[in-house]
Amino acid sequence: MNQNNLIVNPNYLTMKEVQQKGCYSSNPTLYVSVDCIIFGFNEGEISLLLLKRNFAPAMGEWSLMGGFVQKDESVDEAAKRVLTELTGLENVYMEQVGTFGAVDRDPGERVISVAYYALININEYNRELVQNHNAYWINIHKLPSLIFDHPKMVNNARELMKQKASIEPIGFNLLPRLFTLSQLQSLYEAIYGEPIDKRNFRKRVADMGFIEKTDKIDKTGSKRGAALYQFNSRAYHKDPKFKL
Repeated sequence: MNQNNLIVNPNYLTMKEVQQKGCYSSNPTLYVSVDCIIFGFNEGEISLLLLKRNFAPAMGEWSLMGGFVQKDESVDEAAKRVLTELTGLENVYMEQVGTFGAVDRDPGERVISVAYYALININEYNRELVQNHNAYWINIHKLPSLIFDHPKMVNNARELMKQKASIEPIGFNLLPRLFTLSQLQSLYEAIYGEPIDKRNFRKRVADMGFIEKTDKIDKTGSKRGAALYQFNSRAYHKDPKFKL
């Protein structure tokens, strides 16, 4: 195209013009926060780690764990920090759920929140930290009323987890390192919210070489006991085909 024929958008501003006109200062400043939907697996059910707020607004009500993004961190880093502050855990599986920005979502201030869900082994967190934050594990089917748009965050996170768990081995983050096939099936039934045929399930497990049988036995359920299995991440990455 001939340069003389270029049409210049009259609304376009160069960086120099932006600095001169002060576009940043002429626009409102908003708060950005993160909220963490922390899932665990306990007694055959998915549980959610919730806290009772000890600050306003909504003091005394049930809430997800959250916090504001600081100037020196990304939203991902903020979510990891919030999770560590609550559980003491690092290098936890996390995934962004989405951004929630309704104008009236937080009665305190105009806050835009980026939600994340995390999967942790319910036996490997810092209980003292959780107690200090007035947080509790609650069965996903017995959730109390949650503040703001937190119910929508939880529902979106559950759907995302369900979809992802069917094609990637993220569910193993909810299990101990060694597990029985009954525990594994119980986990996926809890994730999907429906029973799974035992024979078909074990056939699919047998077809995946990265779910390895060990020489250890779990005798907590019976005298005979059940074989313990483990997930081999190296073997999975060599042939990442997963469907449970």
